[in-house]
Amino acid sequence: MKISISIFLIGLATSPAFSQDAVVSSKEVQIKTALLAAPEEKQDGAKVLGYDENGELVELRQGTNEMICMADDPNGKGFSVSCYAADLEPFMQRGRELKKEGKDFQEIFDTRETEAKSGKLKMPKEGATLFVLSAEDENFNKETGDISDSYLRYVVYLPWATAETTGLPLKPSAPGMPWIMDPGTHRAHIMITPPRD
Repeated sequence: MKISISIFLIGLATSPAFSQDAVVSSKEVQIKTALLAAPEEKQDGAKVLGYDENGELVELRQGTNEMICMADDPNGKGFSVSCYAADLEPFMQRGRELKKEGKDFQEIFDTRETEAKSGKLKMPKEGATLFVLSAEDENFNKETGDISDSYLRYVVYLPWATAETTGLPLKPSAPGMPWIMDPGTHRAHIMITPPRD
């Protein structure tokens, strides 16, 4: 199964054009499935963002803790939901804004890098985690929210961290080994991709 990470590195950006053929799951299904990416003890209080019938990103449920969960993009390929620490929301929100403006990956990176360095874009000071649950299209029922053969991986954002400050390698040398991506930048993050069964 191929896992695309670009959407999360951009900042959970919505698709630039909503397809009329896309099927938007009910609010209940979106909430149910989005929460599956969160640690069990965080699910009850997590805020949930999802999509209305026009494909616009909206708040589906208010939260009472530090987690924000994102429903599956009905216009995206495959099934993918995520939850992340609220300290990452400025970074995620900015990515969504820039993507909606039609900016490409490098333009989004460069803009956020400049804004983070200037202090305009607030980044987590202590690090913040993103949980991503994915599955193939055929393993997700958009009407019931039932999912099979799903896969959970983790990203820990540590802005400005490097291989030297963390002791992490720049690429994994064993299955599931944590490694650091984009070291020394606002988007420096630890990738943790458990091996699949």
